[in-house]
Amino acid sequence: MKVAVIGGGYAGMAAAVTLAEHGIAAAVFEAAPQLGGRARRVVYHDTALDNGLHILVGAYRETLRLIELVNHGAGTALLRLPLDWQVHGHFRLRAAPLPAPLHLALGLLTARGADFGERIAAATFMRAMRKINFHLPQDLPVSELLRRHRQGAAVTRQLWHPLCIAALNTPPDIASAQVFVNVLRDSLNASRADSEIMLSRVDLSALFPDPGADYVRSRGGQVLTGHSVDAIAENGEGFVLNAHGQQFHYTHIVCALPPHRLTKLIAGLPALGETAAVVERFRYQPIHTIYLKYPGRVALPSPMLGLAGGLAQWVFDREAICGQKGLVAVVISAEGPHQDMSQDELAQRVHAELGQHFGPLPAPLWQRVIAEKRATFTCTVDLQRPAQHTPVRNFHLAGDYTESDYPATLEAAIRSGISCAQQVIASL
Repeated sequence: MKVAVIGGGYAGMAAAVTLAEHGIAAAVFEAAPQLGGRARRVVYHDTALDNGLHILVGAYRETLRLIELVNHGAGTALLRLPLDWQVHGHFRLRAAPLPAPLHLALGLLTARGADFGERIAAATFMRAMRKINFHLPQDLPVSELLRRHRQGAAVTRQLWHPLCIAALNTPPDIASAQVFVNVLRDSLNASRADSEIMLSRVDLSALFPDPGADYVRSRGGQVLTGHSVDAIAENGEGFVLNAHGQQFHYTHIVCALPPHRLTKLIAGLPALGETAAVVERFRYQPIHTIYLKYPGRVALPSPMLGLAGGLAQWVFDREAICGQKGLVAVVISAEGPHQDMSQDELAQRVHAELGQHFGPLPAPLWQRVIAEKRATFTCTVDLQRPAQHTPVRNFHLAGDYTESDYPATLEAAIRSGISCAQQVIASL
């Protein structure tokens, strides 16, 4: 058995680590010079940034398990916070120190920023979802689901809509309500620990892919960065990969490329025509991350805060999270008017909005805008997603876009990689 993993993001590295855990040495091919894919390190002004900030929750059991496995304990890698949903100056929901689901029910009933009737309606909505085991009779847009359950304007605007955009990276008017309630089921309805928020104290490459590569190499595998796979074809014994000007032969393939790069690679595998057709129907949503480096110390009221009334959606105090003094990161998810701005205009606009929220701020020493134009697929109603198991024997697909209860999250990526590795192991 010779296994190749194409793509060194979270899905690909999850597959390679799981194979290594079971004594199978895989070769990972990554086109970029660093690992992580759409959750990777970007160095600017000698500062380790991320191409997009990813929030983990306690319900991400497989992600947390693999992080702990390759880091020999994740205690120092993650900042763990109890659920405290704050939209600065508008809304706050804190989980109560009670067993689930009472922790959320009391949190909703005592939330600040919505009248009592709205809070009752929000708690009733969660109770209704539990009653149907978070399985909707049919999929529909998130905004329509909330309307049918008579969610008030304040709770919708400050809680449900921001949560939908943060989790699904898709506007609520077109986002899948079934995927949304799956997120509610596992993050807000389960144990108190499952609803906890975790922020990485290190860059996202250092959190899992880099130590994962060390883990794979220590068990006989290879991790080849700067190796783009240009073509793949079947032969009598498996597959031939063209990469880095060479040919490589493998019996099993886990393809963990992003969906927009998949179609070209599998063109030489006619049996995957339907898979290619499914992926070609995908639409994509952007995520913009704006880093502002201020002189001295800029302390925010919390490591992570929601913002309302402007373009900025979430702001992160990087000093509080990972010790990067004076650095603030702002995230804008999904499509919107910010896409029409230049990077300088967007950074200046975000700087002005931060001043409106937190008082006058000095001019930044530097700024960096990272725009991931295809950060995630658009998670629409009844979206068809390809399976990890394919019609081509011993060829598997990993990635957050493959079949899953979850939207395009790190947990979806990790689970897909583990699933592919388990299929390879089962073939033995």
